[in-house]
Amino acid sequence: MKVGVNILNFGPGVGPDALLRWAQIAETLGYHSVMISDHVAITPSVRQRYPEPYYDTFTTLAWLAGQTRKVLLGTTVCVLPYRHPILTARLTANLDQLSGGRLIFGVGVGNARDEFEALSLPYERRGRMANECLAAILALWSGNSSVSFKGRLISFEDVSGSAPLQQPHPPIWVGGASEGALKRAVVYGQAWHPIIRSMAAVRDQALPDLRRTAETQGRPMPAFCPRIRLDLHDRAIAEGERLPGSGSLDQVRGDLEELAALGAEHVNLDWFTGDLEATRDHERGWRMLATMAEKVLDLSRETLR
Repeated sequence: MKVGVNILNFGPGVGPDALLRWAQIAETLGYHSVMISDHVAITPSVRQRYPEPYYDTFTTLAWLAGQTRKVLLGTTVCVLPYRHPILTARLTANLDQLSGGRLIFGVGVGNARDEFEALSLPYERRGRMANECLAAILALWSGNSSVSFKGRLISFEDVSGSAPLQQPHPPIWVGGASEGALKRAVVYGQAWHPIIRSMAAVRDQALPDLRRTAETQGRPMPAFCPRIRLDLHDRAIAEGERLPGSGSLDQVRGDLEELAALGAEHVNLDWFTGDLEATRDHERGWRMLATMAEKVLDLSRETLR
């Protein structure tokens, strides 16, 4: 099971030095990926959780690509309706080429209504838009000299494709846990990439629903690549009061062991607890990564200790 790190590209404690240091520390410790979030318009509902400064997803990943060598670079998640798929296909193909084939393309539909309004996009059609964006991006990633696409919301004629380095294309990780998201993961994705807030809900409902959806669609089951919050404490937290990834080392180890037993192939660790002022305390985050690498993970062997 691979393990990656979600690094913050927003908030009062974030800047170029911090972004680079997080990526370099993660790579040096042996983590397999660094991933960042995506917003375009920092509207009132967005800035409550993702305030300025906000570093653009693709600009930041391209910058980090030139200053890292092995660690995978990903979006968690790119909000598909926010950009025309012609642009997104080129951005992602270029990033995959420039990074030497290290892109993970995590995608989602978005949920900030006022951000959609600021971008003059139909919030109620975001699921359909996301599906058409993915279909169009896959067509453009072929690299064919002429690509045309006709959907109900997105159409274009005779556009040059943009070929990524990874073939047939970078892995698509689909976020979300709705019925539409599960179907999207099965039809378009190589992995399902949910944020885990309840291990029981994933074990007892979401993964069985994903399996049934795959069977209904006649497609293979996508890989399971979840994201959890990492919040280490010196003492155990009562089980009914904690999220997966929080608590003592033994509790977090147990969470990762359970995810591995559920078939997780790649787990993304997110250290942001919602306290924006805490984004200034990078040292605590770095210590948690080092502690996990030393005492819980055997990153060179891709297994738990």
